[in-house]
Amino acid sequence: MELTNRDFEKILQLGIDLTTTKNRNKLLESIVDNGMEITKCDGGTLYLYEDGVLKFRIMRTLSQNVDRGRDGQEINDIPPVNFREENVCAYSAIHHKVVNIPDVYHSDMFDFAGPKRYDALTGYHTESMLVIPIENNENELIGVLQMINAKDGNGNVIPFDEQYEIIIHSLSSLAAIELTNLRYTKEIKLQMQSFVEAMATAIDARTPYNGNHTRMVAKYAMMLAEKINEKQLAGETEEIFDEERMEKLRLAALLHDIGKMIIPKSVMNKATRLDAGKRTVEDRFALLKCCYERDFYRGSITREVFEAETAELAEWRAFIDKVDSAGFLPDEDLLKVQELGAKRYTSPDGEQIPYLTEGELENLCIRKGTLSADDRRQMESHVEMTAKILSKVYFNKNYEEVPKWAAMHHEFLNGTGYPERLSGDALPIEARILTIVDVYDALTCTDRPYKKPMPKEKALAILGSMVEEGKMDKTLVQWLAEAVQD
Repeated sequence: MELTNRDFEKILQLGIDLTTTKNRNKLLESIVDNGMEITKCDGGTLYLYEDGVLKFRIMRTLSQNVDRGRDGQEINDIPPVNFREENVCAYSAIHHKVVNIPDVYHSDMFDFAGPKRYDALTGYHTESMLVIPIENNENELIGVLQMINAKDGNGNVIPFDEQYEIIIHSLSSLAAIELTNLRYTKEIKLQMQSFVEAMATAIDARTPYNGNHTRMVAKYAMMLAEKINEKQLAGETEEIFDEERMEKLRLAALLHDIGKMIIPKSVMNKATRLDAGKRTVEDRFALLKCCYERDFYRGSITREVFEAETAELAEWRAFIDKVDSAGFLPDEDLLKVQELGAKRYTSPDGEQIPYLTEGELENLCIRKGTLSADDRRQMESHVEMTAKILSKVYFNKNYEEVPKWAAMHHEFLNGTGYPERLSGDALPIEARILTIVDVYDALTCTDRPYKKPMPKEKALAILGSMVEEGKMDKTLVQWLAEAVQD
C-alpha cells in the first residue's frame, strides 16, 4: 500500500499533536486512536508497564463498539499480562521488537489462547496483529501497543503493511518521550509541593502560637479562589482560577510567612507585654519588699510606712498582671503605668532601685497587642526575609510569580502597607487575596494565648472598615464573606 502526500502530512501532524499534548490521559488515547487511524485497523489495546507486568490501559474495538479506559478510567476486571515470552505483548516488550502477525490462527510463534477465548465468547475473529513496544529516548519501556485486524478499502481484514511498523513505532516513541516529560514535570511539581509543605510545617512548628496559621491562610485562599470561579460562571467576573493558578496561589499562601524563620522566638512567641520578662519584675518586687522589711527592722521606717509600702507593692503587682495581659491599654491605665515607671525605692544610704526598667516600662505602655515598636519592626521584617529567602530558590517560569505574591501579603491598595508600599494595579489579585485572608485568620484564629478568637462577623466588619480606608479590595472582601458563610 503506497502512502500519499496527504497521508504523510497527516502523519507529520499527528507527530506534532503527540508532542504538544499536555494531558496524560489524552496522550495515551492519542497513541491508540492515531495508530488505529493510520493503519485503518479495527482494534487497539494499550498496555502500560507497571510493577513488572503489562496492565490494560485502553481498549478499542470499532466493530463491537468497545471503548474502555477513556479519561483515566481504570480497567480492573482483566488481569495484567505477565512477562512471559510466549505472550506476544510480553515478547515485544522484553526484546524491544515490533511483532507483525498476518494471521494469529496460523501462527505457532506465540500463545494466542487469550485472543481465541475472547473470539469464542464474543463471536469476534482476531486475525492480523501488530505489536509495538513503546519506549522513550532512554530505551525505558513505557508500555505496549497492540493493534488488531488491519482492513483494506472494502473492509476486508488484511495483514498489517510493513511500512506501518516504523511509522507507528516512531509515533509511539514520540508519545513515550512526551509521557516521560509529563512524568518529570509531575515529579518536579511534587518536589516543589513537598518542599513548600516542609517549609510550612517548619514555620508553624516554630511557634505554638502560630501552629495553624499558614495552612489556614492557604485554606481561606482556596475558598476565595473557588468563590471567584463561581462568580465567573455566573458572569460576574472575568477572573478564573484554573487548576494551575489555584496551585500557584496555594504555594504562595504556604510560603507567605517563611521569613518568620529568622524572627527571634522571644518576639514570635511573645504572649503578653512582658512575657518571660515578667519573672524578672516579680523577683524585683520580692526584693523591694525585702528592702522595706529590712528598713523596718533596722528602724529606718515606721510600721505604718512599712505596711503602706508593702500594700502598695501588692497593688502594683496586681495592676501589672492586669496590664500585662490586657488586649488594649486605655488612657487611664497608660497614665498609671507611667506613674509606676517613675517610682523608685531609696535606701537609707541613698541607693535607688526603680520599680520598672526602661524596657519593662516601654513594654507595659504598649497600647494594643504585645509587641513593642522594636518588636514590631523585627516582626515586620519577616516579609523582606520571605522575599530574600525565596530569591535563593529556583522557581521556573510557571512558578516565578509565587515568591512575588508571597512577599506582598502585607501590602495595601492605598500604598500604606509594607515593605514596598505598593498600591493599586501593582498588586495582582493573588496578592490581594493573601492580604485579606491573612488578616481574616489572624482575627479569627483560636491558637493565640494573648487574644480571644474574634467571631467571623466582627472580623468581616473589620475587613469592611479596611475597605473603607482604601486598604483592601471591596469585591474580594464581599466574596470572602460569602465563602466563609456558605
